Amino acid sequence: MQKELLKKLQNLTILYAEDEEGIRENIADSLGYYVKEVYQASNGAEAFDIYEEKKPDIILSDIHMPILNGIDFVKKVRLTNRTIPIVMITAHTDKEYLLEAVELHMEKYIVKPIELEELLDVLEKCIAVMNINNKTKLDVDENYLYDYDKKELKYKDDLILLNKKEMLFFEVLISNQNRVVTYEELQDKVWGDDIMTDSALRSLVRNLRKKLPSDIIFNLSGVGYRFV
Repeated sequence: MQKELLKKLQNLTILYAEDEEGIRENIADSLGYYVKEVYQASNGAEAFDIYEEKKPDIILSDIHMPILNGIDFVKKVRLTNRTIPIVMITAHTDKEYLLEAVELHMEKYIVKPIELEELLDVLEKCIAVMNINNKTKLDVDENYLYDYDKKELKYKDDLILLNKKEMLFFEVLISNQNRVVTYEELQDKVWGDDIMTDSALRSLVRNLRKKLPSDIIFNLSGVGYRFV
């Protein structure tokens, strides 16, 4: 396996939803040698909760699961995230499911039994898609372009210089453009182990707004921030 691919895999987090415990644990253990972390879910409802909490890089999901099946789980994800690579796994080749999967923008459709080599090939394709998606325009103003790899924000052709916390704040908002990012999420994603005080947050947002050519940051009092 190429060194470059191994390096990229080591930074990935994967959500794997599969109701058959033996299959799930076997695949998760195998993937664990290559990727940063594998989050396991036994049904679609549990998978969606983990997805919202952990924000994985890639989703692997079985179709036939209890409580919430794989198709309905992915539909919920796609309501707010059209770019995360998703691979559907099933023991069936029913055309109806295939059509639904295509409409939900899947990277691949794998039929059980799963071979690790095939799965690693699929992950390589997912990484390629992620690299393409690493440049993101803002829905509210397409003149803004953020490059995740270079950590650069541009307005039209002008580079906007951000410090580390401003960059992290902007990344969290741009990754969740269809909803309000809560104060708890900002504490976790921007401040990490440091304490996020009200004054520190207000200061960051105030300084960031001064750098932006247009006012695109909205504060929902008591809840959090989003782009508007």
